[in-house]
Amino acid sequence: MKKDNKNKRVDNKVKNAKTKKKKKMKRWKKILLVIFLILLIAGGLFAYRVYKNGGGMSGMLATMVGHDENTKKNLPELKVLLLGISTDQEGVELTDTIMVASYNPKTQKASLLSIPRDTYTGNYPSRATAYEKINALYGRKNRPDETLEAVNDITGLNIEYYVVIRTEALIELVDAIGGVTFYVPRDMNYDDPTQDLHIHLEEGEQLIDGEKAEQLLRYRHDNPDKYGNMETYSDEYGNNDTGRMRTQREFIIATIQQTAKPENIFKIGQILEVAERNVQTNIDFNVAKDYIPYVVEFDTANILTGTLPGENTNENSSGTWVFIYDEEETEKLIQEMFYDRDLEQETTETEGNTTNTTNNTNLSNSTNTTSNTTSTNKVSKSDIKLEVINGTGESSVLQNVVDELEGSGYNVSRTGTTNTTAKTIIINKKNTSDTLLDNIQLMLGVGTIQNSQSTSSKVDVTIILGKDYQ
Repeated sequence: MKKDNKNKRVDNKVKNAKTKKKKKMKRWKKILLVIFLILLIAGGLFAYRVYKNGGGMSGMLATMVGHDENTKKNLPELKVLLLGISTDQEGVELTDTIMVASYNPKTQKASLLSIPRDTYTGNYPSRATAYEKINALYGRKNRPDETLEAVNDITGLNIEYYVVIRTEALIELVDAIGGVTFYVPRDMNYDDPTQDLHIHLEEGEQLIDGEKAEQLLRYRHDNPDKYGNMETYSDEYGNNDTGRMRTQREFIIATIQQTAKPENIFKIGQILEVAERNVQTNIDFNVAKDYIPYVVEFDTANILTGTLPGENTNENSSGTWVFIYDEEETEKLIQEMFYDRDLEQETTETEGNTTNTTNNTNLSNSTNTTSNTTSTNKVSKSDIKLEVINGTGESSVLQNVVDELEGSGYNVSRTGTTNTTAKTIIINKKNTSDTLLDNIQLMLGVGTIQNSQSTSSKVDVTIILGKDYQ
């Protein structure tokens, strides 16, 4: 009997333990369910905000930094002075590269204006000295303030921010991302033992490492021949310093494109270390972080490039070569590069809204509007200047392509030959319509269409024929 009672007590304890365990399990299930629902709601709200911020990586980053759908609308255009500092001459720091960069997050357009390093900043050109060149201003106090002030005087842009980049930064960055694939525009051969500078590059598409990047960006002309003549960039590409600045701009754009590849996300720490060691800027992080969500999806094809207009002269008492910028032409270029593009975007959006309204109210007016727009934008083949460069390795191909293009009504204004290249590239250098570019691609049967717009280019489209052309 005692044994039976003892067994009953044990059974009751087991039952009670099981009951308590079940209650605990139910309680934890409820807690987990509540947590899951909270996470689901929070995730849904986050996803909704990401969607409202445009979706994708840009929308996610914008949401993470606390933006809403109105943030981008209120962000002003960002204008920055970029200074590339050469440190090769001991005790002297000169700005080898001077550019004005702008980025508009609303229109997703950017501009890159090169300023010749010999630009005269004094008041008396007839008594010009090297000390008054814009590239000498930074070295006076090792501060960018004077250069920034001079650039604002020249452009009237009222730029607030600057970024100073030492030569070592670009070398390290290019090496960090595994090199940059780039088309070197000509054979480059130059030696300056005083700077321990030796430039030896062959024309053609190739992988540029850090050492080659420095050579590419510093090249101006070849070593002099026995008569003292020095070969440099072609007039069409941009002679001497103009060609050098064009190469710098195009290489910077290529570096941005290739740094932004998804596989380089794992190298972000290394890239930031390079920046910390070699970059000086007055851009506050709180300002920069507002633009980061929209920069990540920026298309470099939307960069408009140009060079400060003017001429080189040594007609002064010291015989110093300086660049005298043309004030009237500079004003026009600044308007075109930094203001007209935004105005064009606003006009397009306004016209789009107007057209939609018209379609809803009056079909006749809508038809007229469409007709007028079509006739205004119509450009004939003969209006476009084409440059054809033969990179197939077969000399007979060039003339055949030229004959075919001209037979179809295109205007081939320039031809040339380059080192053998694998792929055919069709480069839109002006504002050629997609329709005409597609027609050229269809005629060739091959070719990748790229945008590399330049206000200084003398042709509208450059075609580089590759070995894939049959």
